[in-house]
Amino acid sequence: MYNFVLAFVICAFVYVIGEWVSTATKAWVPSVFVTAVVLLIGYWTVLPKELVTEAGLIPFANTIGIYLLITHIGTIISLKQLMQQWKTVVICLVGLGGMLAIGYFVAPMFMDKTLVIAGLPPLTGGIVAATTMSDAAKNAGLTVASVFAIAMYCVQGFAGYPLTALCLQKEGQRLLKEYRSGNVVLTDKEKEEMASIGMTAIADDSDVKKLLPKLPDKWNSAVVMLGKLGFVAWIASQLGMHTPVSGVIWALVLGIVATTIGFLESNLLNRANSYWILMFALMMYVFDGLKNCTPAMLKTIIGPMVILIIIGVIGMAITVFIISKVLKISFPLAFANGLTALYGFPCDAIITEATCNALGQTEEEKSYLMSKMFPSMIVGGFVTVTITSVLIAGVFAQWL
Repeated sequence: MYNFVLAFVICAFVYVIGEWVSTATKAWVPSVFVTAVVLLIGYWTVLPKELVTEAGLIPFANTIGIYLLITHIGTIISLKQLMQQWKTVVICLVGLGGMLAIGYFVAPMFMDKTLVIAGLPPLTGGIVAATTMSDAAKNAGLTVASVFAIAMYCVQGFAGYPLTALCLQKEGQRLLKEYRSGNVVLTDKEKEEMASIGMTAIADDSDVKKLLPKLPDKWNSAVVMLGKLGFVAWIASQLGMHTPVSGVIWALVLGIVATTIGFLESNLLNRANSYWILMFALMMYVFDGLKNCTPAMLKTIIGPMVILIIIGVIGMAITVFIISKVLKISFPLAFANGLTALYGFPCDAIITEATCNALGQTEEEKSYLMSKMFPSMIVGGFVTVTITSVLIAGVFAQWL
């Protein structure tokens, strides 16, 4: 009875459980956290380890899916908003520096230094950093350290998800208090710009003049829009192959440029009614990494893992607190930006949008919250996971 169709249904059901819990708790318990827990328990009990692969989601998500979704991000963040996030870049770099410094010098007092070196890069980033350290440890004959690097990648989100939700809840409540008190007065133009921010928001931009003329609706079908999005993503992939900059970074930048000149529509995937299948596939691809986290693996390394996560997060919190005061940025938002290192995109987008939707009582309030939190969270995820963690892993791999 079990086949690829049932595997897809099971993946959907597990994902929906996370959404239900998040809705019921007003995003205090993030959907991604619940889904990860349910999947992990499922892998340990009744679910097949290749569930996501057998559902057909892996080949789609980790190739064209990720490029289309990141290019889509460029259609919902303007160039102006991206340039305004320089403080986010500084905060994330300083936060990662604090995590690495305190983790490297303090954690060895409580655990094997080899595990510290192998575990810190995955803690600051994603699968590329984890596999880099795992392979380096394996080549050095350090089997436990190799397993430790992969396990760190698998479970770091369990610390990052709830902490981020807490920070964003605090920041959202602060922003709403100012907004509802009348201290924040928005112009019509600002309200119009806010309405277009978010993974699912579709603003009316029919009156916005672009360099390229708008394609008539009768010719601009969903497939045409997806084809244009794919074309921009293809250019990004080529630039990623022939420049030092990652293709996914190019996808974000080119998505913004293509939307600014009018080649791509704002919030394209939602206009093409394709957003949720892409997001669902990509999230299941992220969660697929949990299949490698066995009870036996956790039993042997859970102690050092918890120690490193606690010390690393404390190090980040200290340095982010200091830099947030220097840059005059709210600490909860700054800390949430830094915490993207523990999970990255697309979890940062999902947690942020869920929090804004839960806190805002009107569409205008939700849009206001998104305008203040979403761009910085997206940029934070790219800075920590996509860029910096890969560089950190390259350095740490030489120390094993």
